[in-house]
Amino acid sequence: MIDRLAGSGIPARAAVADTWGTAHALARYAGRSILISLPGTAEAAVAPLPITALRLPLALVDNLRTLGFDRIGDLLAQPRAPLTLRFGPELGRRIDQALGLAPELIDPIRPEDLIEVRRSFPEPIAAAETIARYIGKLVVQLCAALEERGLGVRRLDLLCHRVDNITQAVRVGTALPVRDVKRLTRLLCDKIETIEPGFGIEILMLTATIAEPIDSKQTVTSLIDDAVPDVSDLVDTLANRVGGRRIYRAAPVASDVPERSVCRVPAMSPETGATWSGDWPRPPRLLDRPELIETVALLPDHPPVSFTWRGVRRRVKRADGPERLFGDPSPPSC
Repeated sequence: MIDRLAGSGIPARAAVADTWGTAHALARYAGRSILISLPGTAEAAVAPLPITALRLPLALVDNLRTLGFDRIGDLLAQPRAPLTLRFGPELGRRIDQALGLAPELIDPIRPEDLIEVRRSFPEPIAAAETIARYIGKLVVQLCAALEERGLGVRRLDLLCHRVDNITQAVRVGTALPVRDVKRLTRLLCDKIETIEPGFGIEILMLTATIAEPIDSKQTVTSLIDDAVPDVSDLVDTLANRVGGRRIYRAAPVASDVPERSVCRVPAMSPETGATWSGDWPRPPRLLDRPELIETVALLPDHPPVSFTWRGVRRRVKRADGPERLFGDPSPPSC
């Protein structure tokens, strides 16, 4: 993730630790782009950091620095009671949160326009048939909310909150914006076997993490026109079973090199109108493995006058450089 952000020109830091407070402090004050704190080493990890890493109010930080406390380790070495008596409970609470001695709830950031529906159960559910039945009910509610906004779902997350405070997630995707109840229910129910209900599920939450505008269109323009077959349902089923990257189609690329004249695009991506040019000279056959060819030219920038391939020397009567003629931006390959 850090490498992808850096490739886009976005500097970022990441830290992994036992607690949110320790990870927050390391990511902002450790001075390293990636840092992983081993389990049980939170105290040693935050000790050399400045006291501002504890997320304290600025006035409290100034008062602590006046007394000579610059590092978190300086506070850890002091008795807790005098510090609490003088500075209040906030200082001790932040230290305990960083060390994992006090719980700290994580409130995830959610977009304001996120569409989600949920169902709570007075008695936990665990049977696959029961889970499938309530999935169908949640999909109906979600599609109704999508229809009000004129949207279709592209990525759908099903969150299963178990009674043992463990959350399991099931994700399905679609090639095109969809709000078909039957299709979405089937895609989610195909993933039920991956859910481990444990002692039971008390909350089911269905979230449309990616939604896009969907426009109604007429499939047949007249009574005599043939309906265009819709294969998006098949593409969605296969992509959610074997992976979205394995379902693709070939698209033409403007290149006179046969190996580079094809690229992979999503299976349901719109047509761009690009075609292969039929007047470019191409080799009639490609070798399975590249073979060495020795060439002889009168000058370095001149075309070859002869070449030796498989021990046979041949004279070149006419030579053209397709990469020079047609301006292929990619470098030539062997």
